[in-house]
Amino acid sequence: MGSFSIWHWLIVLVIVVLIFGTKKLGNIGKDLGSAVKGFKEGMKDGEDAPKQVQRDDKVIEGEAKEKSHTKS
Repeated sequence: MGSFSIWHWLIVLVIVVLIFGTKKLGNIGKDLGSAVKGFKEGMKDGEDAPKQVQRDDKVIEGEAKEKSHTKS
């Protein structure tokens, strides 16, 4: 049981084309290509998103509630 030769892969390709047809295989290829493109764009958008910087001068809501309870 060695590796498959080019002839084995050509026979498999011919059988797949006969079963599914070229139109359906083309649609599957287009759908797969658009999915990969969308994934790449999504990954790029995630990298380009501005990073939020947390400042020390902002009051955190939990601290504000605690301070309002201590005053009254």
